[in-house]
Amino acid sequence: MNILIVNGSPKGQYSITLQTCLYIQNNFCQHHFEILNAGQTIKALEKDFSPALKAVNEADMLLFSYPVYTFIVPSQLHRFIELLKEHDVDLNGKWATQISTSKHFYDVTAHRFIRDNALDMGLKYVDGLSADMDDLLTEKGRQEAVSFFRMVLWNVEHGFHVAPQKVERTPGVDVSVSQSVIKSDARKVIVVADLLPDDVQLRAMIERFRNVFPYGTEVFNIREFAFGGGCMSCFNCSSSGKCIYKDGFDDYLRNSIQKHDAIVYAFSIRDHSMGSRFKMYDDRQFCNGHRTVTMGMPFGYLVSGNYSKETNLQMIVEGRAEVGGNYLAGVATDEFEPDADIDRMAQRLAYALDNHYTQPSNFLGVGGMKIFRDLIYLMRGMMRADHKFFKSHGQYDFPQKKKGTAMKMYLVGMLIGNPKIKARMGNRMNEGMIGPYRKVLEK
Repeated sequence: MNILIVNGSPKGQYSITLQTCLYIQNNFCQHHFEILNAGQTIKALEKDFSPALKAVNEADMLLFSYPVYTFIVPSQLHRFIELLKEHDVDLNGKWATQISTSKHFYDVTAHRFIRDNALDMGLKYVDGLSADMDDLLTEKGRQEAVSFFRMVLWNVEHGFHVAPQKVERTPGVDVSVSQSVIKSDARKVIVVADLLPDDVQLRAMIERFRNVFPYGTEVFNIREFAFGGGCMSCFNCSSSGKCIYKDGFDDYLRNSIQKHDAIVYAFSIRDHSMGSRFKMYDDRQFCNGHRTVTMGMPFGYLVSGNYSKETNLQMIVEGRAEVGGNYLAGVATDEFEPDADIDRMAQRLAYALDNHYTQPSNFLGVGGMKIFRDLIYLMRGMMRADHKFFKSHGQYDFPQKKKGTAMKMYLVGMLIGNPKIKARMGNRMNEGMIGPYRKVLEK
């Protein structure tokens, strides 16, 4: 087979993920591998897509290779997929799979993004490999990489692939204009939007929200910001917090966007996500590292498109809020009852602001932060700004610090491990477990 490695990392040949692909190449010499550094050369490909077109047309299989950035793929690879669709490249009958490296922070949503778009383009998709960044350095990781690609080839040989899913796109319901309510200047909310000239529906949704929301609002259209490019994962910001780009986005993010009392994100669904421009905005927020600098700030969303059918996007939206410690006031869409949706989200957002409402994280937030906690602690010598933040905010909540609880559990284990003592205890263990809670109720 002719296998095209679509390297989505902006680091090009220095990509850690690419090294796993090269290891696979070395172990499957009977196949021909080519590398397209799509992430590194995305600006050139926007001007002239012919080199990519030639490489894709000659391939029997596309092997998407990338590090996971902010819940999905890097914005550069996201843009490459947009270009494939914009050039109407015929991929029907070709095979596709993927390899990612990460610390498994929302690798599932990144893989689903590639899968959904591969199916959109008519590719015969086989589930990919999500590897740890260090897996290739271990014998187990190397064996898993070879075993994975052997499995892919077996699927190709037998014609097994994920069945395409036809999703009918329905037009959105028109949004009504609402009379503006009296505004209070006690709080200020910013609407971060991805607005193209033809996004009439999304503009109407934003206008209605601004009219019914009781506080002042400001709109920041990321299409109008002169980004120097997508995140390069250069870690220049890891110690200083300063982005290597000189376009001023890091300053604007900290001193304008994040100075507001709440953020509302507004976008039209593109390629099962917020679109590559929004992805660039998300990736560039890495100038704040892994620091949850907006925790406690409520979020809201205005989404034009069939959001109810985009389960992966729903997980990303919820996960972003949960990991960041942000109350999600609602996702208003134009699918069914946009006026009521927008009004309800606006009211919930105002309530959260007025009452300083927050809520504990669920699995999406707790699990994500545990991964970050361990990563930052291990890399604290390099990620000094993150380490300082995590330490000062008590986010190093390692279980081994709870020595008293651990000793109690040893004692309980000894007691219930003895059949005679356990028989004499009867229901006293259950009584003891709820004892502290009863004291709270008595108070």
